[in-house]
Amino acid sequence: MWQDIKMLNATANALLGLLALALLVAGLWWLAQRPMFTLKVIRIEGTEEMPLRHVSPSTVRITALPRIKGNFFTTNLDAVRIAFESVPWVRKANVRREWPNKLIVTLEEHEPLGTWGEDGRLVSVKGDVFTANLAEAEEDGELPEFAGPDGSEKEVVARFQDLHEWFAPANLAPDSVQLSSRYAWTVKLNNGMTVELGREQSRETLKARVERLVGIYPQLVARLQDRIESVDMRYPNGLALKASGLAFGSGVKK
Repeated sequence: MWQDIKMLNATANALLGLLALALLVAGLWWLAQRPMFTLKVIRIEGTEEMPLRHVSPSTVRITALPRIKGNFFTTNLDAVRIAFESVPWVRKANVRREWPNKLIVTLEEHEPLGTWGEDGRLVSVKGDVFTANLAEAEEDGELPEFAGPDGSEKEVVARFQDLHEWFAPANLAPDSVQLSSRYAWTVKLNNGMTVELGREQSRETLKARVERLVGIYPQLVARLQDRIESVDMRYPNGLALKASGLAFGSGVKK
């Protein structure tokens, strides 16, 4: 081996290459630890479509900032994202580095649509259930109420939008939408009237029942004024009605 000049040269070159690589890595590590790369600014901003409204700087300081480790090079952006997504009101966080010592965090807030269930949670316009301060959520007015089995949140929110459209010709709007464990729908309207719509064989099932109620509603109001408490539309060709001081119905319930 020692007489093989080519092999000796190759071995020496390989060792020199490894030494140079080790020196390069050490130099980069040393450079990365310089104070100029210590994180000095973490800028938090909203999206172009939705400026931040509810995210509190004090909550960010308490909840997210203590979980950020490392400097410009070594901080884990996924860990930073998860830290910010644990802050109340934050639906989604996007994190990027800005040379030489900044992190830019873009936050998307939940947009509250209503309350969910009886445990103080909220549901967003996108059907996400989250926990936040109810008083903050109701700054623009009282929120509608929603409830349903686990996993039904997006379906309930979608049906709420449909019900808004279907009841609009009667100048009515849903204040509460509930989906029971048997997947039957109950709606409370902004005039205080409760409407039983029953189970949904298809999307047209509920729509047809609402349209039937909307069609007869002016006659009901003319006769009963504001005395109507509840209407049961689970009859294919009729309804059951409860009003202050009376109750009547017709048809066979489905």
